[in-house]
Amino acid sequence: MPTDLTPAELTVLGLLVEKPRHGYELDEVISARGMREWTEIGFSSIYYLLTRLRDRGLIAEIDTSRAARGKARRVYGPTAEGRRACARAAETAVAELRPVFPPLLVGLANQPVIAPERLRAALARRAEALSERIAAIGAARDTQPEMPDFVRAIFDHSLGQLAAEQQWLAAYRAESTEPGDRSPTRKADGHDAL
Repeated sequence: MPTDLTPAELTVLGLLVEKPRHGYELDEVISARGMREWTEIGFSSIYYLLTRLRDRGLIAEIDTSRAARGKARRVYGPTAEGRRACARAAETAVAELRPVFPPLLVGLANQPVIAPERLRAALARRAEALSERIAAIGAARDTQPEMPDFVRAIFDHSLGQLAAEQQWLAAYRAESTEPGDRSPTRKADGHDAL
C-alpha cells in the first residue's frame, strides 16, 4: 500500500495518532493551534481526509459517541500501519527541504509593471498584514500555556518566519527610498508601470 501522504493527510493523521478524535474535535484543535496558518484544511475537508485515510487503512473508526443533541459522532484512531506511515512521513517532512511557492515572489518578479506609488502602498499593506499576523499568532500561542513542546515549536517557527519576512520587508522598503537605487519605485528599462 502506498504511504505517501499529502501535508493535509499527515496533519490529520498526526492529530489522530496524538489522540483519537471525531471530525468536529479535529476542527477545534486545528483552529486552536493556528494550524490554518500553514495548512489548507477547511472544516468540510476534514471529513474528506478522514475518508481517504480510512480507505487507505491508516485510520479506523474506534467509537461512535453521542453528542449533547443526540447526533452520533464517529471517533477515529490510527491503525498500526497508520502510526508507521505517520512516523515515516513526519520524519521526511522534518528532514527534507522542499520548495515553497509564495505568491510574493511572483509579485516581486513582476514588479516593474506596478506604478511606484502603488508598489509602495502594496508593500505598506504587506507590512501591516505581517504585524497583524504576528500579533494574532502570538496571542493564539499565549492562550495555551500548557501546550506540548512540539506545538510551541510550530508557533515559534511560524513567528520566526514572519519576523524574518518583516525584517526583510523593512530593509527592502528602506532601500526603495534611496536615490539611484535599483528599487521597486524605479521604472525598469523597457517596462511601463501601470
